[in-house]
Amino acid sequence: MPRVVSLSANVELLTAIANDLAYEDVFVYQLQSQSVPGDVLVAVSASGRSPNIVRALSWARDNGLRTIALTGFDGGDAREVAEVTIHVDGANYGIVEDLHQAIMHALAQYIRQSRMTAEAISSRVF
Repeated sequence: MPRVVSLSANVELLTAIANDLAYEDVFVYQLQSQSVPGDVLVAVSASGRSPNIVRALSWARDNGLRTIALTGFDGGDAREVAEVTIHVDGANYGIVEDLHQAIMHALAQYIRQSRMTAEAISSRVF
């Protein structure tokens, strides 16, 4: 079963890292202690220019993690750094973010169902 960890869900940890180190390192710092080579980092940034996202993707790439970026607008640096980019070619934050949410939902369903038998999938309502 895959282990999924949100690097943005723990507000106390985010603010502690931002205050003690730098906001640009809030994700890198967590990756350093929680990830191992072969893990997959999925980074989401509408602009693709958020320094904390770009740094996390760069660190992950340089330390043996696989990287996927969901981007919008022109994709920014995240589009170039990530191994795989799912790019929404749009310039409206609301639309880009809504499509990112739909893509994440589809990825979650794919991961879940890829670990199930065909019989289990056909006998359930998702």
